[in-house]
Amino acid sequence: MTENVFKSGFAALIGRPNAGKSTLLNHVIGQKIAIMSDKPQTTRNKIQGFYTDENSQIIFIDTPGIHKPKHKLGDYMVRMATETLREVDIILYLIDATEKYGPGEEYIINKLKETSTPVFLIVNKIDEMTPEQVMQVIEKYRHLYDFAEIVPVSALKGNNVETMMQQLLEYMEEGPAYYPEDEITDHPERFIVSELIREKVLQLTRDEIPHSVAVIIEEMKERKGGAVYISAVIAVERSSQKGIIIGKQGALLKKIGELARQDIQKLLGSNVYLELYAKVEKDWRNSSYQLKEHGYDQNDY
Repeated sequence: MTENVFKSGFAALIGRPNAGKSTLLNHVIGQKIAIMSDKPQTTRNKIQGFYTDENSQIIFIDTPGIHKPKHKLGDYMVRMATETLREVDIILYLIDATEKYGPGEEYIINKLKETSTPVFLIVNKIDEMTPEQVMQVIEKYRHLYDFAEIVPVSALKGNNVETMMQQLLEYMEEGPAYYPEDEITDHPERFIVSELIREKVLQLTRDEIPHSVAVIIEEMKERKGGAVYISAVIAVERSSQKGIIIGKQGALLKKIGELARQDIQKLLGSNVYLELYAKVEKDWRNSSYQLKEHGYDQNDY
């Protein structure tokens, strides 16, 4: 009787902002580790998520959306995404099938032509299109690059994601389990907590806020009785943005805290006492010092 072969490897999720990378990662892992928003450029760090079953382990790396940077933070995000292409066994290139092909997709495809790594084209948001429209998108991209596989999916609803996983495993080689089977990410809880708070800011604020917000966890500790106390600062670049974050009589800041606390309690499995503060850090996205303070790798500057 042949013994089952354990397969493992690394897969990068790349694509333009808002293609659905974080949504797909969360669906595959089965738990929220990457924040989701309808605002572009939500993901700022490489979020690693681990899919493990009895025969395999795939480490997914969700990268920042590739876009034309306008500040040091943007440079960092794009560099991180493109450098990831050299570090993985498979590249999953997500496109939003409802969006027209443009310069952003052309830029990514040219980057893919510089690598020998197998690339899957993941055609996302098929639940918003007819089968005929999906086929038109596939035919368009089929002539632009020699994709190893083309898989239409709905990351939000899970359509065809299982098929994607089966095809992905066919490209993985025999290897070890890099992480324990009960772990789903290598990011510390503090990082995920800060991301969950930032997600709520993105959901509840106007368009001028999202790209200029950072969340810093100042304190996180367990108190008697098992409840977790968390103190966090929401940093923005202008006083007017601080006023928006706080809201009339503190109403918006309170709402951000209420929604974030619900997700954090699910993550930690315990009661959470969350205190949020807002402050101004002028032009922090262009400050090497402040970028380092907020967890972005200073070696890239």
